[in-house]
Amino acid sequence: MTDLTRNISFATNITIVVLTFILVVRFFRENGKWSTARGKKAFRYFTTQSNVLCAVSALAMCLFPDKDWAYYLKVMGTAAVTVTMMTVLIFLGRIYGYKLLLSGSDLFMHLITPLLAIISLCVFERRGISFLASFIGVIPVALYAPLYLYNVIYAPEEKRWEDFYGFNRDGKWPVAYALMVAGTAVICVVFYMVLHLS
Repeated sequence: MTDLTRNISFATNITIVVLTFILVVRFFRENGKWSTARGKKAFRYFTTQSNVLCAVSALAMCLFPDKDWAYYLKVMGTAAVTVTMMTVLIFLGRIYGYKLLLSGSDLFMHLITPLLAIISLCVFERRGISFLASFIGVIPVALYAPLYLYNVIYAPEEKRWEDFYGFNRDGKWPVAYALMVAGTAVICVVFYMVLHLS
């Protein structure tokens, strides 16, 4: 990286870290008081988990910009929030309404932070990654899916989550899972191609 791209990368990544920290702290506040229950509920959502992962990867890039592991973590975090953004734009926005999902804190977690992560990775941090390694971006979705499945379908009834993503609608969980993993894999391939542009 040149000094300019390194500085822009740092500024973008630190912005992601600060924004995400502020939003996550707000999740633990309710009616002017700390609420652990509200905060824990926020972490049910892949949106929250992916944004926190992205913030951790952004912090790693700020501290260790030349380390391969930090770069791979950034690829993973960026892929995760890209899945969040695309799921909202293509699927959830049509169900719950784009105005609802692109306002308040959701505007940052569903759109602004993902775009910042994509721009920083693909423009200011771009360097080669092997085709196989690019699929590291599938890991967050692959890990979240069984967690969601258990808590929506198999957990004790009093502890179950509502099917807020609608992935088990009409019992079509396997189809939804296959589509999410396949869609994430496509995102990883696109990143692989962009990161190898000369």
